Amino acid sequence: MPQIRTRPQYPKMPHDARPEPGGNRGEKCSKYYAQYGEKRLMGGIMAVWCTHSICYGFHFIPSAEGRNDVFAALYTRWPTAPRRVIYDFACALSPYCMVREPSFFADTSFNIDAFHAKGHTKCSPAAFVNTYSNVDPRLMHINSSAAECGNSGISKIRKSVSYMSQPRAILYTKVFLAMWNRRRIQKMSS
Repeated sequence: MPQIRTRPQYPKMPHDARPEPGGNRGEKCSKYYAQYGEKRLMGGIMAVWCTHSICYGFHFIPSAEGRNDVFAALYTRWPTAPRRVIYDFACALSPYCMVREPSFFADTSFNIDAFHAKGHTKCSPAAFVNTYSNVDPRLMHINSSAAECGNSGISKIRKSVSYMSQPRAILYTKVFLAMWNRRRIQKMSS
């Protein structure tokens, strides 16, 4: 998706643009740190997926994925915020987005997918997509783990991409995801 606005700087938030340190995402939710921080996983490809595992876009991240990566992707590429964002760390993404752009995200519901909810033992069930599906049965039919399916596809090229220059890796990933999307769309059509 083309960039339609730039990510603002927030001068009253002095640490806003800095990467999140050491994978620790805060006291309230230790899910991220336990999964990534201890393993020292860094960088990679962040992709945005629809519930049909079709990739809207991607970008390369130099260090561990943080809330700013998702915030910046949504804010700079979407004309209006999506009605629902399903993300493995939605419990902290929601306040991150609302503090920075409350008008833009006013109608957005941030939810943790069913797959990752099990590890969020300190988080409120209000962040889980399954909690919402108890009230709105239409949500039971949403593939909340579509991103996991797509990310497993990207894992097939992860090693190859790690040996490429950045321009080549971007082109390679773009072609891979275009082919991925085409296969997904053909599968849905038949």
